[in-house]
Amino acid sequence: MTTPVGPQQTDPQAVPAPQNPGPLRRMCWIFPDRESTRTTATWRYLFWDLYEEIAEELGLTWCRHSPDAVTVDATDPAHPVVYVDEEPVTPQDTLFVTALYSLPYQLMDIFNQYSLYAVLEQAGFYLPFPPYVSLIGNDKVATVLHLADSPVPPIPSIRIGTGRDVAKHHYEVALDRLTYPAIVKPAGWCGGGGINLARGPEDIRGLASLAQGGDTTLVAQPYLGDGTVDYRVYVVDGEPYAVMRRVPEAGSPVANASRGGKMEFPPIPPELAEATAWFAKKLAIPFFCVDFLYDGEKYWFSELEPDGVIAPDFTDPDRALQRDITRARFTAYRDAHAKWLANGAPSAPSGLFTPTAHRAAAPAPISAPTSAPRSETR
Repeated sequence: MTTPVGPQQTDPQAVPAPQNPGPLRRMCWIFPDRESTRTTATWRYLFWDLYEEIAEELGLTWCRHSPDAVTVDATDPAHPVVYVDEEPVTPQDTLFVTALYSLPYQLMDIFNQYSLYAVLEQAGFYLPFPPYVSLIGNDKVATVLHLADSPVPPIPSIRIGTGRDVAKHHYEVALDRLTYPAIVKPAGWCGGGGINLARGPEDIRGLASLAQGGDTTLVAQPYLGDGTVDYRVYVVDGEPYAVMRRVPEAGSPVANASRGGKMEFPPIPPELAEATAWFAKKLAIPFFCVDFLYDGEKYWFSELEPDGVIAPDFTDPDRALQRDITRARFTAYRDAHAKWLANGAPSAPSGLFTPTAHRAAAPAPISAPTSAPRSETR
């Protein structure tokens, strides 16, 4: 099993020479172009700029585009031609990262994102995680159901739809076994956004009423207790590569950095390292993150993040660990693409979809006209 990497173990100067053993030239993130100028600057500082640097070290171009930047000419369905900002791209030279983003200001993009991911898959492009994985990772209850046999038990979860009839409280039929205080959060957001502590059914009614304003589906889970710690395991090529430990700010039920949590990068706990093999076999994709919660007595499986943020260690000005994990991730993508290209295999599992397999010789592009948690009932 891979030995966990720490900042002190990585030489930031030991950067490999640019290399590209295959025809892959570009990694393209499909990301809704809805960020404010402040948020864009934050994301660039935290990871986008570093992603571009690491890709360049590997001899690749990194780019980020909104769904509308991709145009597909399918007049000949057997030989579709795909463009990114008017430049033709092929399954041989480009892979697309297709996480589904669904924060409140991205809601209008969800259909365009997901339908584009399906189109790219059908057009024969390699997707490091196919659309169904993005959908399972996006909805927290879909995650729990898909990974219900996890060796680390998933947190018991209840999915609550909100809409015009939320005042009828029909969802309360499923709340009999929920213990309080409870965590109530959006089913598909990220970064700790929208997470609240409900101390009784009346709090849930109020939160559901607020969620109605944006048709936001909620998830209710037992609260694991004050001081619950969050562990994010970065999994590369089926092996636990590193872990980020997030400790909540005093009085906060959330450990995310955006909510005041403190980030650390310790060795990987043995129990989580052992569980990774099961997740890797179940998912079989080059890179993903698994989030676990520790309540002081046991671990709980929390979330799956196919495009989980590789956060920097702010105690290290060279960001050695962040660079190392990112380099390993991109190398895994490049190697998986080369293997996929050699095998001519579609990215979706057999029986789910039947994408157009790529062709070794792509046609010349045409002229331009992707057990219950410890909790008290109060």
